[in-house]
Amino acid sequence: MFEDQNVVTDNGTNSMEYYRKTTYWQIILSQMNNASAMIFHFLVGMISYLANEGYGILIAVIGLILTITRVFDGLIDPFIALIIERINTRYGKIRLFLTIGWLVRAMATLMLFVWGVEKNFGIVHFICMYLVFIIGSSFYDIAGNMIPTVMTNDPHQRPIIQVWSTIYSYVVPTIFTLGTTLFLLPKFDNQYSVELLKLIALITVPVSFVFTILCCIAISDVDKPENFINLSNEEEQNINIKDMLELFKKNKPFQMFLISSISAKLAQQTTSQAIVTTLFFGILLGNIQLGMVMNTVCLLPSIIFAFAGAKYAGKFGNKETVVTWTRISIAVSILSILFLMSIDTRVIPKNIFLMALFSVLLILSTGSKMCVTIANGAMRSDIVDYELDLSGKFMPAVITSTYNFIDQFITSLGSMIATGAVALIGYSTRAPQPTDSLTKPIKYMTIFLYFGVPILGWIIGLFVMNYYKLTHNEMVELQKRLHIKQKNRETDFKIK
Repeated sequence: MFEDQNVVTDNGTNSMEYYRKTTYWQIILSQMNNASAMIFHFLVGMISYLANEGYGILIAVIGLILTITRVFDGLIDPFIALIIERINTRYGKIRLFLTIGWLVRAMATLMLFVWGVEKNFGIVHFICMYLVFIIGSSFYDIAGNMIPTVMTNDPHQRPIIQVWSTIYSYVVPTIFTLGTTLFLLPKFDNQYSVELLKLIALITVPVSFVFTILCCIAISDVDKPENFINLSNEEEQNINIKDMLELFKKNKPFQMFLISSISAKLAQQTTSQAIVTTLFFGILLGNIQLGMVMNTVCLLPSIIFAFAGAKYAGKFGNKETVVTWTRISIAVSILSILFLMSIDTRVIPKNIFLMALFSVLLILSTGSKMCVTIANGAMRSDIVDYELDLSGKFMPAVITSTYNFIDQFITSLGSMIATGAVALIGYSTRAPQPTDSLTKPIKYMTIFLYFGVPILGWIIGLFVMNYYKLTHNEMVELQKRLHIKQKNRETDFKIK
């Protein structure tokens, strides 16, 4: 499971470290499962159009269905994780469940977007197939989230894996969005018609399959039974709900990670709501199209930030990276608030100097947030290893699903916070529109939602990081302990 390697530490001295490493091409391809997942995520982003146009479901009913199914998604994740943890075949664990998940998700997609519409099936078919889609997605995504932990435990490589995961998360939806908006939508009279959605679905399924195959090829060397064994005295890994509950009770780094990452995620979910985007770009700046342009422009610099953040994490550890870049994010947000409060924001799109300054602030904000995201992703793998050292049980699927379970319930409050906040400034019966006039209450609330809410989330995260003990040095020592325990376990079973 581990390799002994003589390496040179950051202070220039020789030290024995116990890391399993992987090649760079495997790192790049291994995260293509995320590219596949994001394609489906892009498609499901248009599920409301399908439900209304293809199945005749009222908008209000669609909202209720999507809310209930989101709760269902959160509830089934832990149980699917327990299934994944208990099955370990000689043909692999991750590849098996990636394949199962993709097949179920692809079948449900075709039944929803193609065959169900053609046969004029109704609301019952829509709900059932959407639930099947969610089940397939859970199998696929939980298995995919296990990859970084199994691929490597090298502190320099784990953040790089998260970089490529994040790149696919940003680039793939952007490409599909631009392709749909610029090329496909005009061919269908700029209407999200059933025929357009069917075409996108028929493109999504084969492209996602190619990404999944490439991912499976990359992880074939590590997706082996010996990389999923526990270090306890049990010959078979027997993970159950009790182990899941023990995570909350005994694994303090996991507790701190949950509070830190979910508080930041809740703030992010709030600012990403469509009504907040409309307030910020449509009303505050007076140019709604600027939002899409700026998001695209910020993409490349943000990727550069991601690699810089990964390098920083490899040298100083994930905890230090989260703390440092969170502080930078807070500082940039404060500067943005001061900038926007001191000028007439409607002038920004018309003034080259102000537009340049605004762009720099937005790029710095997006880039610093991405560095925090990179470290948070790698931190989850550290917690898996800490739990293995603590309890002797290797359960990346359970830790991932437990995080997702809490995350989905908490972050679902993002829309409630956003709608409640805009109701305070007069939008109680209708949603904000880009053509609305800019008033002082709207300006103050928009700036608060876009920059103030994230600052509150980051402050909470910084506070709990004081109690998160998995520093760079601690992870080095932890990997040494795991190596020794692994060797001892192998010796014990040889004697038996």
